[in-house]
Amino acid sequence: MNCDDYQRAALRTARDRDAPDEFMHLVLGLVGEAGEIAEKVKKLVRDKNSDLAQLDRDDMAAELGDVLWYAAVLANYLDLSLDDIAERNIAKLADRQRRAVLGGSGDHR
Repeated sequence: MNCDDYQRAALRTARDRDAPDEFMHLVLGLVGEAGEIAEKVKKLVRDKNSDLAQLDRDDMAAELGDVLWYAAVLANYLDLSLDDIAERNIAKLADRQRRAVLGGSGDHR
């Protein structure tokens, strides 16, 4: 499945884009799901000495799937193709790697 295929499939389970406050719903949903990943990692650090062997990969896959769903639907809300976003991101990272600025900070390195 490519990114745009996934995006179209995700939209079958999305609310209507004209739903009240849909943009805020999608942004907060994306942040919330990313927060659930962070919470699982926090508990791994706190309770399991950061032992990645004890990380529940099925739980992580489920949460990453939720992040992907929100990203796909939010991209569609903004009239953006998930394929295009993925391609642009890889091009940006390849450019940074070529210029040896992958590390560091700032959006426009």
